[in-house]
This record gives sequence, structure tokens and C-alpha cells, in this order.
Amino acid sequence: MTARPVELAVEGVRYDIDGHTLLHGVDLTARPGETVGVVGPNGGGKATLLRCVYGTLRPTGGRVLLDGADAAALGVKDRARRVAVVPQDAGGAFGLTAREVVAMGRSPHKRFWEQDGPEDVRRVAEALDAVGAAAFATRRFDELSGGERQRALVARALVQEPGLLALDEPTNHLDVRHRLEVLALVRALPAPGLLVLHDLNLAAAFCDRLYVMSGGRVAASGTPGEVLTEELLAQVYRVRTRVGIHPDTGAPNIVCLPVRSPPR
Repeated sequence: MTARPVELAVEGVRYDIDGHTLLHGVDLTARPGETVGVVGPNGGGKATLLRCVYGTLRPTGGRVLLDGADAAALGVKDRARRVAVVPQDAGGAFGLTAREVVAMGRSPHKRFWEQDGPEDVRRVAEALDAVGAAAFATRRFDELSGGERQRALVARALVQEPGLLALDEPTNHLDVRHRLEVLALVRALPAPGLLVLHDLNLAAAFCDRLYVMSGGRVAASGTPGEVLTEELLAQVYRVRTRVGIHPDTGAPNIVCLPVRSPPR
């Protein structure tokens, strides 16, 4: 049984550590059926925001709401039934195979020490197929390439059957084909997807709405066409660009121009 999609509302989330403020009252929403991207330069607060959403960091101000319920009040297992995470990198597989790592996604739905049943086995096999990982399912996770590990982590999130999928650079290490396949798969899910992405053209093609983070604040939000402008990219990324419309997708297409060399 697939979990019911949940609506995410981030309300005035602030995060401070060691006297430094990394998030300054961030507001964000993601509704069922939406793919929402978080973009921006390094150090802008993207990863910190995502960690506050899925619970490895606790906001020092504001709230993260899942269908109106304060996520901070949820138990670990209850939260894991609602939110699945795809981190940039994951270690600590301790000799497990890729299939065993993917099967770990079923644990929020089971009692402690409960063995996998036929339904669990079926869902794991389907997830492995969906991300193109069936061919290396029996290999040790820690011996896989970065791209193979990333696909296994996406499959683990899928079998978790969450109401919300939170992904930190899900295309990290993936080749072009698998980048497109993974993002298309996430976009097709009924559960909302919240993605941190560095590739602006992928964000423009696959996300319904974008939040541009800079200095721990939301610098702009809206559809890709509304926010990915030459002016905003110059302000936030400090690069020159040319933004057009892709003839096939209709999405903004960004070309970054070389940095001007100083005169000799």
C-alpha cells in the first residue's frame, strides 16, 4: 500500500550554530504531485534546509509541518514513514549488498526484527528495476561506483513509500542517461519531491517551482521561467548568462558565459 502524499510547509525556519545563522526564517511549500527544486550557490543554505526538513537538524526557530503536523513532534519511525531521504553520499553499508541496502527502506513499515515477506521482496525488486540497478543488486554496496550507489539509494527511498521524497543532489555521480531517468521517475511520483540541485538546466526541465537560496535566505521563488533570469543569476551566482527557451522542452535554457579576463 503506497503512503498518501503529504503536503510540506516550512514556516519561518531558522537554524543557528556556534553563533552563526545558516537559515534566516525560510518559508517553503511542496504540495502533492509537485516537484520543487532548491537551487543556489555553495553555502547558500540548501543542504541545511533539507536536513531541517527530514530531521537530522532541528530548527532553532520556525516549524516544519507535514500535513499540518509539526514534524518535530513525530517519532523517528513515524517521520520515516512520511519522509524518505536520498543523501548525496552514504557509507556504512558494512558489507551489505545493494539489494540489502534497498530493503532497509522497508524497515519503517515493519516491527523490530520482522523478516522480509513476499510483498517486501516484490517491492524491492520493482525499485531496483525502476532505477536500473537490478544488474548489480547482489554486489556489495561499498564496492559499487558512485553512480551505482546513488541509484541504490534512490531505490531505497522508493521502497520506503514515503509521503514526501527529499533528495540532496540526486543526480550526483550519475551519467547523463541516468540523471534524466531518475528525475523523470521522481517527477512521476504522486508524493511531492523536494530536490537540492546544482544543475540549473535540469532544475528548469524537471521542477514545477524553484526556490533560489542565497546567504541562508530565499532570494526568489516561483516557476523556473519566473526565477531563472539573467539578472537574478548575475546577482546570486555572480556569473554572466544567456537565458533562452529550449525548443523541445519549453523550459528555460541557461548558457553560462566565460568570465571576462582582465585587460593585459
